[in-house]
Amino acid sequence: MDLIRSLRTGSRLTSLGAALAELGRLPKTLHNLAFIAKDETYRRGILTALNHGETRNKLARKVFHGQKGELRQRYREGQEDQLGALGLVVNIIVLWNTRYMEAALDHLRATGFDVRDEDVQRLTPLIWEHIELHGRYAFPEDQLPAGTLRALRDPTTPEEPDL
Repeated sequence: MDLIRSLRTGSRLTSLGAALAELGRLPKTLHNLAFIAKDETYRRGILTALNHGETRNKLARKVFHGQKGELRQRYREGQEDQLGALGLVVNIIVLWNTRYMEAALDHLRATGFDVRDEDVQRLTPLIWEHIELHGRYAFPEDQLPAGTLRALRDPTTPEEPDL
């Protein structure tokens, strides 16, 4: 706090404070110049990052459906608990999807399927259509041995309709 006070004299910045403020604007200026210069790779990277962020937000909204996206706790710690739990559930879904996507890709490679790196780069673990987000869940300990995954679905076998 003393450092910040030493960069000001009253309501004005000292010359060192002004220099540091200008230095802090440099990364934003470089970003704007790269974006304006039509560096296609840079712009594509920004768009990809924005899309990932929005997809994560969609997943979080889907998980948070029970409260209609509203924080219902009146106190800060309760809101932090709700947001922390939401982040934990979203991270669990991402971990689950990542592990099974990796298993599926390993299976495809092992069976001789041509898995191209550019296709793998387009995959995202931020999907939820296959996850039941409503209801209660039971996780019996004897269902799967520790550290193993359930068998992958065979795409040639027709799925049973939900009743």
